[in-house]
Amino acid sequence: MSENVKKAPSLRELTQKYKVGEFFQKYTMVLALVLVAAFFALRTGGKTLLPANINNLIAQNAYVFVLAAGMLLCILTGGNIDLSVGSVVCFAAAVGTVMMQSGVNMWIAVLAMLAIGLAVGTFQGFWIAKLHVPAFIATLSGMYAFRGFSNVVLGGYQVSITNQSFLDLFGGGAGCYVPDYLRQLFGLANGKPNITCLVVGGLAVVIYILMTIRKIHIQKKLQIHQSIIGMAITTVLISAVIIWLTLKLASHRGIPTVMIWICLVLGVYQYITTRTAIGRHLYAVGGNEKATALSGVKTRNVFWFAYASIGLMAGLAGILTAARARGIDPTYGEGYEMDAIASCFIGGASAYGGIGKVSGMIIGAVLMGVINQGMGILGVDSNYQKVVKGIVLLVAVMFDVLSKRQKR
Repeated sequence: MSENVKKAPSLRELTQKYKVGEFFQKYTMVLALVLVAAFFALRTGGKTLLPANINNLIAQNAYVFVLAAGMLLCILTGGNIDLSVGSVVCFAAAVGTVMMQSGVNMWIAVLAMLAIGLAVGTFQGFWIAKLHVPAFIATLSGMYAFRGFSNVVLGGYQVSITNQSFLDLFGGGAGCYVPDYLRQLFGLANGKPNITCLVVGGLAVVIYILMTIRKIHIQKKLQIHQSIIGMAITTVLISAVIIWLTLKLASHRGIPTVMIWICLVLGVYQYITTRTAIGRHLYAVGGNEKATALSGVKTRNVFWFAYASIGLMAGLAGILTAARARGIDPTYGEGYEMDAIASCFIGGASAYGGIGKVSGMIIGAVLMGVINQGMGILGVDSNYQKVVKGIVLLVAVMFDVLSKRQKR
């Protein structure tokens, strides 16, 4: 009877699979983000860590998170990209802004912007998936075409948005923060910290820890071996970051409304890539398209889905961009596609497809945002900022290439 009783694993058994080198290799970009953030914090005298600048970092890079989520799916299909998203952002925002200026209901304009993005993505996906036009060519054509359409819609001029509800809801108005409902509920005077923000942040930490525990139990049942020490360190670090971010936002004005849209998008894409059949098919197509097709998967529909998805995200990015800028002009969206692509590759997505995570993309987007903001505060010339971002992207892709060679 006693022979069937399993002994609890010893500390040595729990840690024997844990290798420091593997940990650093897995979390290279996280460590890079910490070092870059620390560098700019020291160089700016702590200005980059001020609550107001943390809030600005989120608001200014909202479009990057949204577009990079969609771009990740395209990259997963085999390193494909969408060069047209910046122009589609401008086109969708231009149509919606002109509609609101003409007196059209805000929600109709919002739906129109989303519909335009989805329609463009579906249209380009048709050329790529069904007519086998290379993604680079199809989206390059779209980049020029929809930039031209944007100029036509706007007449070459900037158009402003005066709808305050739209601005507040999507991050461009004075009221673009979630109200402190808990202070109001308990009849407390307005002030800091923002109690609602603190509670939401606390709940986020608890939920994340519970999800990690659940993941450990599932892996144990499936007999999937993974370093508990590594998972524990990751959980502690991520929880610490959430707490730190919560305290910073609570000491400012609370949760920016744009952050809700970012979290919603990231949550949906995390679910798609980890819990759905289409998510598994995206990775399979990127790993070996021919083998995936032979297994019965309609691979061309997978491509179509990826490009329709990023089109929809371009529509949402257009909404967020127009709200933050309180309007739109024909130059808006230029370079957006490069920021999204860079965020994915810096975050660990493979240039060959089949590899990449939403969590990694988030790290890449934050790293790009920190670099942009840090150099901006230091007064670095915009041209040199582009040089730095180019070097960071090249290093990230080279790291991916070298990692693949080592595995071989």
